[in-house]
Amino acid sequence: MKKLFLASIITVLISNAAFATETIKANVNGMVCAFCAQGIEKKMRALSQTKDVYVNLKQRVVAVEVKEGQTISDETVKEIISNAGYSVTSITKSDQAVATIKAQLEAKQEAK
Repeated sequence: MKKLFLASIITVLISNAAFATETIKANVNGMVCAFCAQGIEKKMRALSQTKDVYVNLKQRVVAVEVKEGQTISDETVKEIISNAGYSVTSITKSDQAVATIKAQLEAKQEAK
């Protein structure tokens, strides 16, 4: 019985890990116009591992959601943004979907 219970717990943990969302969130300096944001978004969407992208110009945030089972390194994100002419001040990883991050950032903007 204990083995069955342990096997069930392991199965649930593995299933949850397999469906976990990974989003890379970068704070970016130098974005000053919609064209800047559009250029970064286009380059991030071109990656085969990208599921979704959101760029918030006012708060200078780029969020890249990674497809299930895929990864994108922080260095790749920094390189793409740097090659586009902007600098990355910080990168964090989140388990939130891009849609959630977008809603939070836009709600924060409206509150100001």
